[in-house]
Formats: sequence, C-alpha cells, structure tokens
Amino acid sequence: MALSWVLTVLSFLPLLEAQIPLCANLVPVPITNATLDRISGKWFYIASAFRNEEYNKSVHEIQAAFFYFTPNKTEDTIFLRQYQTRQNQCIYNSSYLNVQRENGTISKYEGGQEHFAHLLILRDMKTFMLAFKVNDEKNWGVSVYAEKPETTEEQLGEFYEALDCLRIPRSDVVYTDQKK
Repeated sequence: MALSWVLTVLSFLPLLEAQIPLCANLVPVPITNATLDRISGKWFYIASAFRNEEYNKSVHEIQAAFFYFTPNKTEDTIFLRQYQTRQNQCIYNSSYLNVQRENGTISKYEGGQEHFAHLLILRDMKTFMLAFKVNDEKNWGVSVYAEKPETTEEQLGEFYEALDCLRIPRSDVVYTDQKK
C-alpha cells in the first residue's frame, strides 16, 4: 500500500519540474572564483523593475550608470567603482560589496542596513542580473547589466522571463539612457 502511494507521488514529479523552467533563471547558484572572474570588469546598468518603493524611487532617479567590479577572491569582497548620472549630474561612488559564496548573494551596507542581492548568471556571457528580496513578493525586484550600453532583445530575454516569473509587468521596467 505504501509503495503504491510512493509511486503515485513520484509520478507527479515531472509535473512539478515542468513548472520550474520559467523561474529557473531566478535560482541562485554558489559563487565560485570562475563566477567572480566572469563579473570582473566594466558593466552598464541597463534596466530594472522593483516592487519595493524605496528601490523603485531610486532607480527612477538614475538616468545612466556604469561601474567596475574588482573582486578580491581571498577576502570575498568586490571593490565597486560606480558612475551614475542623476539629474544631469555625474556622481562617482566607490564601496565594497560582500560576497556570500554559498547562497549566491552579494551585499552592501548602506543607510545603516545591509542590502542583499542574488547574483544571477545568465546564458549570455555578456549579461547578468541581480534579484532583490526574492522571498518577499511585495518588495521583490530585478536588474539587468551588460558589458555594453546597448543590448539586444535576446540579451534582455532572460530579464523579461524573470519579470514574468515575478509577475512584474514589463510596463514597470525603468530603462537607462546611456547617452546622458
């Protein structure tokens, strides 16, 4: 009797797995030295969408942004040099990000609290995403970054899949204008 119950439950596993692919790119993986090598260098902030009001307000103020990641593999930190255009003014900021290798997150202390983001490595080697507050439906969000300021629809594809998974309308996406 128990065996037949177990077999019945196991027969549903393929159906459960069939639901996962839409959100597969939102599953963080451990951060390795190879991951840190891959994200090292210059990146452009392309777009984001947030349900969190604080984050959403902040991204609406950003006209354009690019940054440099310089990982320190022994200390599990990333030196961040960031350039943003806000209200037609260029702002430079530098800080350190902490790397939590096991759970695939990076974090930054700001405003007296630590903000975490899941580092999501995409199929396209020239893009990556950061997902924020993925366990809090009222506050989650996602941002996409690329090696160049212009992206293709294919490069944005996984970003749009993530939005669909999080049920964030594409109309909520805030894009940057790197010409600013």
